[in-house]
Amino acid sequence: MAHAYTPGLKVAEKTVILKERRLPLKGEVLVKKGDWVKAEEVVARTLLPGNVHPLNVAGLLGTSPQDLPNLMLKREGDEVEKDEVIARSKGLFGLFKTEVRSPVKGKIEQISLVTGQVILREPPIPVEVKAYFDGIVEDIIPEEGVRMKTTATFIQGIFGVGGEKIGNLKVLVNSPDEELTEDKLEGDLKGTIVVGGSFVTAEVLKKLEERGVLGCVVGGIDDENLRKFLGYDIGVAITGSEPLKVTLILTEGFGKLEMAKRTFELLKKREGEKCSINGATQIRAGVIRPEIIIPYEKIEEVEEEDTLKEGLVEGTIVRIIRDPYFGEIGRVKALPPELRLIETEAKVRVLKVELRDGRKVLVPRANVEILEV
Repeated sequence: MAHAYTPGLKVAEKTVILKERRLPLKGEVLVKKGDWVKAEEVVARTLLPGNVHPLNVAGLLGTSPQDLPNLMLKREGDEVEKDEVIARSKGLFGLFKTEVRSPVKGKIEQISLVTGQVILREPPIPVEVKAYFDGIVEDIIPEEGVRMKTTATFIQGIFGVGGEKIGNLKVLVNSPDEELTEDKLEGDLKGTIVVGGSFVTAEVLKKLEERGVLGCVVGGIDDENLRKFLGYDIGVAITGSEPLKVTLILTEGFGKLEMAKRTFELLKKREGEKCSINGATQIRAGVIRPEIIIPYEKIEEVEEEDTLKEGLVEGTIVRIIRDPYFGEIGRVKALPPELRLIETEAKVRVLKVELRDGRKVLVPRANVEILEV
């Protein structure tokens, strides 16, 4: 019988990373194939169209749309400043003139002689895409971006919030079971990605913000502290777009959870080096994991290890990745072969997991991932 399981989080000391870095719409690629680029370097840029502001000029002047050409002080294509007069009525005997001012800085895109509307567009918004990690430009995607390649230590987390950050790695605890507390925030931490152990509070995360820290990697956090840190309850949609100064990555789950020994040792080994992190997470269809990438100085081809050859067997350590036990870690106690009816009224294969607190629960096999130990 075939095994059904979700592969575990990837934790690799040395692996090849390939990533596409694309613009949201066509623009200009600034590098060439084969170039070695730094993480902070802009590899492509474009201009997003500015916001549109319709203005009923004919209505404001109390005239018909057909009369607009004689009353407009600006023409289609003209640049305008905020509060600049763009149209003026003739008034009565040259007096009591009504003026219409532009509500924004931008350009007059259209003057409609049918509706009397003047369409103003704000200046274009520059958008830049950075390399994200030190590496080589493997390929060019014409007018859209690049494919980046590097050899790096690569660690996936189970959950994160906050976007891409680049900084030097600094480990603030001595062991993976230590909590990251305020007394451990020593030295100059500005611009760093810090590593804690088993837990972090909202108060410590706020202190990290004040100290100029860019990212925090820890084993776990609880719902209350995450809510205090964000200022709201997190939803089930994709994370990563939160406007946070500190990107937070959890390697183990929710609660006070000791960071996996291998993960902690790899981070400790690469301490002081530049790394790139991204807290973007999606746990439903099209799974996206938060990640930590610590590049090496040169590209090397690496033979990938298959650490999950056995699949699910009794005794396998797994993490549950769906509610109501999301983030819980346990050991497989049994693999019943028969299909079981679950809450959604679907019949699926399940497994019995003994959680760390001794509880034994039945969960669908597709709702767990194998942990590397």
